[in-house]
Amino acid sequence: MSEQLLPGYIIRRGSTLERSLLLKFMHRTYQDLFPNEDFSHLEQTVKQYFSSDTPLWWVEEEGEQESSEQGDMREMSEIRRISNAPCPIACLWVGNAIDQVQGNRHAHIFILYVLPEHRRRGIGTALMRYVENWAIQRGDRQIGLQVFQSNKPALNLYNQLGYQTQSLWMVKFLSAEK
Repeated sequence: MSEQLLPGYIIRRGSTLERSLLLKFMHRTYQDLFPNEDFSHLEQTVKQYFSSDTPLWWVEEEGEQESSEQGDMREMSEIRRISNAPCPIACLWVGNAIDQVQGNRHAHIFILYVLPEHRRRGIGTALMRYVENWAIQRGDRQIGLQVFQSNKPALNLYNQLGYQTQSLWMVKFLSAEK
């Protein structure tokens, strides 16, 4: 079942059968930020965390069929190819987390990604509002997410929507040499 997200775009709930497409979007997300890295480990993340309890939503152009500008994203499942269904242009995958201060379950955004050629059209903002409404309906009092400091467009979006830094994830790289 799909519904209009914005004029010209629909949102539909994904299926656990769409693991490979989710993995392609995850690869694309990280490759945009870190183009020279190997992200083969993301398959394990999807295997471990993707389930019917971690919803996935896809955004597609309303009434559009597969577009040639979406390159490798056309490597979808045979079912979607045979049905000539639209290719997703954005995705949102949400999991569950526990607030370490209050102990309450809340939504945690694993990934929000919009293909570059569809950015700056309000899709990211609409997806964030969509997931906020979804979280409110299920009784959550907050949403968490992790964003790289180098991802300025995402930081700007989240700040504009009222997200605040609650904690910092700090990393120290260790050398095997002594």
